[in-house]
Amino acid sequence: MTEIVLMSDPKVAAVPVQECGEPLVDVRRDGSLLVDERKWLDSAGSFAHVRAGVLDRLLAAQAQLPRGLRLLFVEGYRPPSLQRRYFDAYAAQLRGEHPQWSDGRIRSAASRYVSPPEIAPHSAGAAVDVTLADGDGRELDMGTRMNASPEESAGGCYTRADTIGDEARSRREVLGSALAATGLVNYPTEWWHWSYGDRYWALETGATAALYGPEELGRPASS
Repeated sequence: MTEIVLMSDPKVAAVPVQECGEPLVDVRRDGSLLVDERKWLDSAGSFAHVRAGVLDRLLAAQAQLPRGLRLLFVEGYRPPSLQRRYFDAYAAQLRGEHPQWSDGRIRSAASRYVSPPEIAPHSAGAAVDVTLADGDGRELDMGTRMNASPEESAGGCYTRADTIGDEARSRREVLGSALAATGLVNYPTEWWHWSYGDRYWALETGATAALYGPEELGRPASS
């Protein structure tokens, strides 16, 4: 297996950002995407926003899926403050379970599951957590639940995990093929996490700079 570059790797943070100024848009605006309801308690609707270019690519990916399958969008944009809370909480959990680990090891392990806030693709509106549903909108089994941690899933959350069944593996391949064909890249520790235009995407694709940096919902994108 190719070595996985984690979000905590200094190579990711070293990628420059040349913010293109593209706006955050609501993926629910025209009903083209199936949007899961697990985040609807977010009254501001932050979760349903992504950069316009990311939405275009999601719609193009959906058009490539086999008949009877749809993308199920779960989460996109995540405010930087929320990303910080998620990261700190998971790091604290790991520190409690492994008190002998150094701060660097905690940061690296935490980044398998939650991106460090300063480089988080979700906070740039560049990342999506997405899965597959059938034609009736029912979420399909992908081998683990979405957002399963490495500990909970015994590594089954890794995109190419060899501990899942053949049907789930096939579905991951279908999802991945459609998304990759439109330019998104996967974070290999999370089968559901895909992004475009962020630092991790730039590193993986060889782009000279990221297109999107951290944003605040309701503020015009930087330029």
